[in-house]
Amino acid sequence: MTNSVFGPMATGLPEGADLDEIRADLAGDHVAAPSGKDQRELADLVARARADGIELSVVVVPGNPWHDSQLRDLATEVGKFEHGTVAVFSDDWIGTDSDSISRVRLEWAEDTAKYKGGDTAEAVGIFADRLERPDGISWSVLTGVLIAITVLLVGGLAWLKARRRATEHAGPH
Repeated sequence: MTNSVFGPMATGLPEGADLDEIRADLAGDHVAAPSGKDQRELADLVARARADGIELSVVVVPGNPWHDSQLRDLATEVGKFEHGTVAVFSDDWIGTDSDSISRVRLEWAEDTAKYKGGDTAEAVGIFADRLERPDGISWSVLTGVLIAITVLLVGGLAWLKARRRATEHAGPH
């Protein structure tokens, strides 16, 4: 039997990721980082996000995995035991999982926080700030308003056409 070149391939977790160690490290301040990485600034950023209503947990992995999807896989695994939003940062990439924030919003927040050259505090700050921003436009409301305007315009034009037709059929008095 041969493997299909076009089939999905599991990426797995970044090398050295130990879920038991991550769980234990997250227990104190919702930050898990390699030894030697100063967690105080990260813990302050996470605490601020949590005070603003975002249940953020941050995991930092050293370097970059061979594929960025490994970070999302790790975030998904951590999300199975850590409630809220999990963001996994490598030197240049981010992987996220959340039970309360949409994938679109997560990826929007990820975009400007990538490629910070290992400055995890800067990346976490940017990511959290974008999540804290209110949605600019409710696309559902905008769509509803546009549909209502269209219905009113079509109804108004039909009414005018019917009135004109009635006036033409009535003829001169």
